[in-house]
Amino acid sequence: MSLTAISSTPSGGRSSGDGGLNLGYSRTIPGLLKIGQLLSLLVAFLCVRLARGWPNWYAFQFFEVVLLWFLVAFLIFFLMHLCRLQVKMPCINWPLAEFFHYSVGSVLIFIASIIAAVKCGAVSSLVVASVFGLIATFLMVVNLWTSYSVACGPAAVLFLFIMRLC
Repeated sequence: MSLTAISSTPSGGRSSGDGGLNLGYSRTIPGLLKIGQLLSLLVAFLCVRLARGWPNWYAFQFFEVVLLWFLVAFLIFFLMHLCRLQVKMPCINWPLAEFFHYSVGSVLIFIASIIAAVKCGAVSSLVVASVFGLIATFLMVVNLWTSYSVACGPAAVLFLFIMRLC
């Protein structure tokens, strides 16, 4: 999905932002969703990393690896939109790649957050990490929903919703 933000220049003219960075993207709904995902994943990762006395080492190691992987991947996607790399590399289907990555990410982070919530052993920072993991999952599902409705149209989203109900 290629988004171009139109911003006004200090001289009063309007610019479509053909050069440099697309800072207007960070003020759009997909940009804000990506920022929210990055912040929630960062908080969850820091909570796990700085926690003392993990009750289950393997569970939180998995949680930490999943968080770090998707934090880096979503940061790359965010920077890709800021630098307009999807326009410079048209050989890759960016909406499909992003949709696939968000769908896999939402499932894996949801699983890791549930495992972390079950195995936290009442360690408060690990509870907070699992909550922020669930928040990141929710933001990813919202991003999936909006990107799917933009890519495939509202009729496809309605059809998908009806098929899930049946």
